Amino acid sequence: MSERKKTTISTLMEMKKNNDKITMLTAYDYSTAKLMDEAGIDTILIGDSLGMVMLGYEDTLSVTMEDMIHHTKAVARGAKHAFIVGDMPFMSYQASIYDAVINAGRLIKEGRANAVKLEGGASVCPQIKAIVEAQIPVVAHIGLTPQSVNAFGGFKVQGKSENAARQLIKDALLVQEAGACAVVLEGIPADLAAIITEKLTIPTIGIGAGANCDGQVLVYQDMLAMYGDMHPKFVKVFAEVGTLMKEGFSAYIKECKEGAFPAKEHTFKIDAEIIEKLKGEEF
Repeated sequence: MSERKKTTISTLMEMKKNNDKITMLTAYDYSTAKLMDEAGIDTILIGDSLGMVMLGYEDTLSVTMEDMIHHTKAVARGAKHAFIVGDMPFMSYQASIYDAVINAGRLIKEGRANAVKLEGGASVCPQIKAIVEAQIPVVAHIGLTPQSVNAFGGFKVQGKSENAARQLIKDALLVQEAGACAVVLEGIPADLAAIITEKLTIPTIGIGAGANCDGQVLVYQDMLAMYGDMHPKFVKVFAEVGTLMKEGFSAYIKECKEGAFPAKEHTFKIDAEIIEKLKGEEF
C-alpha cells in the first residue's frame, strides 16, 4: 500500500476533473483532526463555527483572529495529509484589503493553514484577489453566509428567486475570476448548486446544497449528534456519538460515587513493609 500523499490544490482540481467527490469536515483540535486524517478525510476546515460548537456563542460573530489561529495550529499539528483551510472571522477582512491580507497571512504563518476561507461574492473579490496575489490560497463561500446572519434576518436558504439565483451564479464566477481555488456553497437549492458546479472550473463544496457539488462539508459535531442546539435539514447523523459520550460520562460518575472505580487493576503497588513503616512514623 503506497503512502498517502498530502492533499493540495492540484489534488482537489484533479478530483473535480475526475468526478472524485471531495470530503471535508470541520475540526478544532489536535486529537479530532488526527482521527479524521487517519480516517482519510481530504480536507479539514477550521470553521468559525467553533464559536458556537466549542465556545458556546449564539453565532459566529464573536470569534476572533486569536481564536482562529489557536485552533488552526492545533488542527495542523494533528492532520498531516488533509488540506487545511482556516476560516477568516467576522471583520478580519471586511474593513480593508490591507486587513484581509495581513489576517490571511497570520492564518497561514501562525496557524499553519494551507488556505483561508472568507464569506461573500462580488463584494469581497478585491480581498480575494489581493490575498491570492500574496501567494495565499483562498476558498470562497457564497449562499447562506453565517457572518451575514443579521443582514439575512436569520439562517435562511438563499437563491430561491430568479434574481437571487442569477446573482449567486454571477458571484460564483466572480470569486473564481478573482482567484479562489474552491468555493463553499451553503444553503442553496440543489439544482442551482448543480448549475454553479457545472459552470465553474474550481471545485464546489456543498453544505445544504445537494449531491451534485464536487464535495461536501459538515460540522463534525452535527454529523456525530454531539451538538443538540440546532438540527439543520441538511445534516445526516452518521453516528450517535453524543449519546455514547453521555452514557460513558454517566457510568464514570456512578462508579466513582459507588467506589467501584478505580478498581484494584487501576492502581499501583508499594511494598507492604514500607507502608507499615510509614504508618508508625511521626511527621
